[in-house]
Amino acid sequence: MRLQEKIVLITGAASGIGQATAELFAGEGATVFASDVTPPRQPHANGIEAMTLDVTSEGDWKTAVDGIVDKTGRLDVLINNAGIIAYEPLHELGLDAWHRMIAIDQTGVFLGMREAVRIMRRQKSGSIVNISSIWGSAAVAGAHSYHAVKGAVRNMSKNAAMTYVGDGIRVNSLHPGFIHTPLTDAQAPDLNDAVIAATPMKRGGRPIEIAYGCLFLASDESSFITGTELVIDGGYLAQ
Repeated sequence: MRLQEKIVLITGAASGIGQATAELFAGEGATVFASDVTPPRQPHANGIEAMTLDVTSEGDWKTAVDGIVDKTGRLDVLINNAGIIAYEPLHELGLDAWHRMIAIDQTGVFLGMREAVRIMRRQKSGSIVNISSIWGSAAVAGAHSYHAVKGAVRNMSKNAAMTYVGDGIRVNSLHPGFIHTPLTDAQAPDLNDAVIAATPMKRGGRPIEIAYGCLFLASDESSFITGTELVIDGGYLAQ
């Protein structure tokens, strides 16, 4: 019960990494609010309560966090997991596509941290985990907007960690490599195969393997860790 009595909000929890994290956290004793733009299908099951949250909406974030605090009195953990991916190179990237990527993958993290910090400063405690990517630290050709936002999430996490360390709030980023999720399974097989081939372990990761990283950073076991990057990528960035 590594998260006994912790109150947790997870975004993008309808599938993939978010769903695996919600289920793992609930099994470790947390009360989990699993949110997505379309609510997850497991409301009120095993300590998980589903809720609707569009991470690009300032109003949705305030409603969600205030609702959790009204119901439980606190917010201990935020997992900013919701995101999309795109592969357009810079010269083909339209402004609408750029703005959509920024809104979901970067502004969503900003809004989430801002709302969580408002509560956590009052408590003098809290842990925020922002899901970045290996592409937040390294680059391949194309995917210009995705590289931009994931690099931003990496440094936004460091900034928040340094800004609120005196308030007892820890902020870290987690950097997955290729993970088998509905999002990546919908991509072209040759694209997935190329990333897996470049991964030293020669396989894609499973959502639960990322969820366990979130569990460590969310729990009191990582009480001396803030402003860092946890890489879970089968060895990709070690090359």
